Amino acid sequence: MSDAGRRSAAPPSDAQRRVRRSPLLFTAPLALLGVLTLILIWEAIRANVTAEARTEWPWRLQLLDVDALGSLLAVAAGAVLARAQYARTVRPYLGWRSSWAKGHLQDDAPAWRVGILNGGQHIAAIESWDCQVVLAGASASGDAPWVDVSEAVTELAAAGLAVAEDFQLVEFGAGFPLVGTAGYETVLVGAFSRRFVESVDALYLRVRVTDVVGDSHERIGDCMKGAGALAHAPLD
Repeated sequence: MSDAGRRSAAPPSDAQRRVRRSPLLFTAPLALLGVLTLILIWEAIRANVTAEARTEWPWRLQLLDVDALGSLLAVAAGAVLARAQYARTVRPYLGWRSSWAKGHLQDDAPAWRVGILNGGQHIAAIESWDCQVVLAGASASGDAPWVDVSEAVTELAAAGLAVAEDFQLVEFGAGFPLVGTAGYETVLVGAFSRRFVESVDALYLRVRVTDVVGDSHERIGDCMKGAGALAHAPLD
């Protein structure tokens, strides 16, 4: 079956997205900046009322000296901007690389090898790792549940596919480091036989990682993408 005819429903987006920001390192500085801004507005309004009115409640309430408030605002704004710039610098860039190769399945059979990489400059730790299996002729991919690797292996085995002979799937635990690499070396995700490629329309992997500033990023990749088109290409 060709890749173009595999799925009738739109597949999940494979674009990387940020799914959570660090409450401590992102929300707290923003909250501080917001509080200081409100205090500045209060002091600006208070400064424009008459001296007589400032002797009455609530205008006599002075929260902060204006000079100190200006310094605190500058520090808070600088912290927010510096954090945003640093978060872009350390952001992971998750990617996939696939090709037909030998040496990953029994009897040295050709296998569709899929690897994941972090093209960023800094380490990212895996937070969660889920699979979605869409067997050939099954319903739309959106109806299939997300499961862990062991459950995916059980589902594939129930479909008549044998571990080590037709496929292997690597399970990554929480905290596994994806090291940033400029050479684009990949970490093996799985290897799949030609029989597997013919029996499975899609095998989605949803990986969520945490970067060094505590933000969470997620990307979904289809292990079967391109496998059918290159199934009979010569191996290196």
